[in-house]
Parts: sequence; structure tokens; C-alpha cells
Amino acid sequence: MAAALTLDALRRYAIARSLFKPQTLPAAVRRLGFVQADPMRAPARAQDLILHHRVRDYRAGDLERRYERLGLEEDAFVNYGFVPRDMLALLHPRTLRQPWDAATTRRAQEVLAFVRERGIAHPRDVGEAFAHHGRVAGYWGGDLNASTRLLDHMHHHGWLRVRRREAGTRLYEAMAHAAQDDSPAARQARAEALVDTIVNLYAPLPAPSLGYLVTLLRYGAPHLAAETRAVVKAARTRYGHAVVDGTAWFWPADENPASRRHQPDEAVRLLAPFDPVVWDRRRFEMLWGWAYRFEAYVPAPRRTMGHYALPLLWGEQMLGWANLRLERGRLVYAPGFIAGKAPRDAAFKRALDEALARFETFLSGYGRAAGEPREQ
Repeated sequence: MAAALTLDALRRYAIARSLFKPQTLPAAVRRLGFVQADPMRAPARAQDLILHHRVRDYRAGDLERRYERLGLEEDAFVNYGFVPRDMLALLHPRTLRQPWDAATTRRAQEVLAFVRERGIAHPRDVGEAFAHHGRVAGYWGGDLNASTRLLDHMHHHGWLRVRRREAGTRLYEAMAHAAQDDSPAARQARAEALVDTIVNLYAPLPAPSLGYLVTLLRYGAPHLAAETRAVVKAARTRYGHAVVDGTAWFWPADENPASRRHQPDEAVRLLAPFDPVVWDRRRFEMLWGWAYRFEAYVPAPRRTMGHYALPLLWGEQMLGWANLRLERGRLVYAPGFIAGKAPRDAAFKRALDEALARFETFLSGYGRAAGEPREQ
């Protein structure tokens, strides 16, 4: 009789399947299926931190620099990020729950005509041409041109795509998505493919987390809400699963979480708050026994770990966290440990030194111009 699956086995499986051997940039993004993006750079953007561990010789900013040549798209999935281009057929045409009113539709059509005429449009140029649209409140405070907000909405509606970025700013071009087979069977197939992408990225998933992630698909595929809920209801027939310590867990059907080949290496890794290993805070606490919290938006006096604390993984042990910053071109490392102090093991010190050296090299990419080539 096979031994019962344990949380220890699930933890090793979670690490080994997500932190795979580094690959090329296109291969890594395709294997992940989705790379969450975040504009905050403290000291690196989330998408770069995620790819740092999974792409050979990756430098911060490589995704942005190479984006046009990679067959990728920026779009909404469970969050905003980067997806393989063929995934657009699962997400579009996107029917939103709150359609535009007539005035907004008219303004969007005017902006679309402007973008088509230009070929590629910078939000600054759109803002200048449509200054009469006025200003609106920004998502994170302050205000911005209403046309800038409209570009964001037009992208989400599928009228525009991101052609590339310049210094982090999205440049848009006109986009028209092909009509899709709207039969019940075709809709169900698209929903299954989307939920499969979630499971592939975040497995092993406790049942409550799977349900929550599928509710987040209302951002990327609101028109398939009923079908994706049906996939969750049938999860036990579609995915591998087991009940461990009273919780049902799910993973791709062709994988074995108990396999002895899931043996994490002894490297130290500083993980992004949005890394697939870290993203699901419920799973994180179940597997490692402590609660990691992202505190960038917590008032400084109430922070317990720091503004942009990166969970610190050594092998399969989540030891604590670290805040990193650059001072005069040098990396400053400020750790915190669950046990109150760092391991005294010499192997940990060596692995940490190697990780910090790799991180400094990784950050050197931010000094490169967007169009500057680099040997691969």
C-alpha cells in the first residue's frame, strides 16, 4: 500500500516543480503560463524577480527588452502580467460585466482612430491630443489624464495591445481579436484550459485556494465565469487530488507529488512576494507554518518584516525574509529570521553568498538601455 501523502511531501513537490532548472526566457514563460507583473521596483520588479530563478543568465529588465521578439502579450489573467500569445484566444473577445456608456464608447473610438493613425501610441501623446477629456483619480492616489485611464480600459476590452514598453511605460497599437466558437462545448474547453493554467502554475493547491483563484478569473475571463466554476466543481475528476490533514489538495493529473525525484537543491533563493511559490499565502502558511505578509502598503510603524521583504528559502526551509536595496551601486542585505538568528551552518553561508552575488549580477540589467543587446 502506498504511504499517505504528507505536508512534507507537498512542500518538496511545490518547490521542485516551480523552481525548475533554469531555461531560456521563452521556454520559462511558456512553462509557467503566466508571469505576474508589478511596477514596484524594490529593488527589482516582480516579473524580473520571478524570472531570475527560472531563466539562465537572466538580467533585470530582459523581459521588457526582449518582449517584442518573444511572442508574449501583456494582459489580464488572475492578475495582470505576461502570457504566451496563444493564450489570448482563451481570454478574448472579453465581454465585461459593466459595458461602456455611449459617451465613453465615443471617446474610445476617437482614441482608437488616433492610435491607428499613429501605428504606435505613447500615453503622453494621447494625453496631449485628448487633454479635453480631463483628469480622473489615479488607482494609487493622485490623478491622471482621463485618456491614460481610457487606454488601460481599451487594452482590457481588447481594442489595444501593448506593443512594447519604454522606461516602463506601455506603448499601444490597435488590436482586433478574432471571434471565437461560442458553443457550450467550446466555452467549456476554454474554461478548462484556463483553470488548467492556474493549476499548472500554483500546484499543489488547497481546495479553498483553487476556488479563490478561479474567482479571480473574473478579471481575465469574466465571460466564462459559469464555465470556470463548473471546472472547479468537477476538479476531483480532472486533477490529481488527495486529502492531507483534513484539506483537499489538487495538482495536474499526470504528476505524482509523492515522487522521490522532488528533492529541492541546497541553494538560497530570495523570492518575490508574487512568486508562484509564495503567492498563495494560505498555502504558504500551511506548508511552512508561518504567515508571510506583503507590507509595502502597510504604514511603516506597523511593518514587522519591511517594505518589500523577500521570503528567504534555503533548500526546502523557509528561514525568514530579507530586504534588499542598492546603495551607491552596492547591494545591502537586511535579513530577518523566524528563529531569531541565521543558521550557523557553513553551507548556508556559502549558499547565501552565492545567492547575493547572483542577485547583484541580476540587478546590473537595470543599467542597460531598453534596446541594448546582450549575449544570450
